[in-house]
Amino acid sequence: MAKAVLTISSKNYGAWALRGWLMAKLAGLEFTEKVISPDDPAMKAEMLLLSSSMLVPSLLHDGIKVWDTLAIGEYLNEIKPKAQLLPADAKARAHCRAICGEMHSGFASLRGSLPMNIKGKFPNFKVWSRAQADIDRVKEIWTECLSTYKGPFLFGKQPTLADAMYAPVVARFLSYDIPMDKVCAAYAKHIMALPAMQEWVTAALAEPDEIDELDAEF
Repeated sequence: MAKAVLTISSKNYGAWALRGWLMAKLAGLEFTEKVISPDDPAMKAEMLLLSSSMLVPSLLHDGIKVWDTLAIGEYLNEIKPKAQLLPADAKARAHCRAICGEMHSGFASLRGSLPMNIKGKFPNFKVWSRAQADIDRVKEIWTECLSTYKGPFLFGKQPTLADAMYAPVVARFLSYDIPMDKVCAAYAKHIMALPAMQEWVTAALAEPDEIDELDAEF
């Protein structure tokens, strides 16, 4: 019987929920899902992009409750060190933490104008200038990491916390038809091919259309 419970929100819209869920999957943690109702205030807060530090996702494991996605990632790295969610090399590990932190606290314009919507397809989507600056920065991060650590993931041959943090951005780029060069497109393909991502997307596509709060975002 699983010792861990991960509380998440919508799989179609919940970018932070995806990050925490994917971290747990990459760690190899056995867990059960607790999906909160669309009417729950925490669900609404995540859907309306109010905070990256709401109690969604949250992890309950062996009597320990951890919330905030970065804290969940660090905790998983401690209890599942063999999963190497953070790189072994100190320099690479610092770099990984830095770009995770940048995603955690930044990119507000990208979040606001391109909310995650796995079911949605928006060809030729018009991106406003501030969001474009965020998009360009994300591509710069990906290109630098893939060049430095030789891919196919941001820090080498296996996915880390950084890939979990940027996975919702991959989904956004695909939904909103954001142009990518060959390097970034190949990275996006590797992320979407992860078994855990395929599992998440399948569940997102099967999710009922019952969340009205996002109507204002489009």
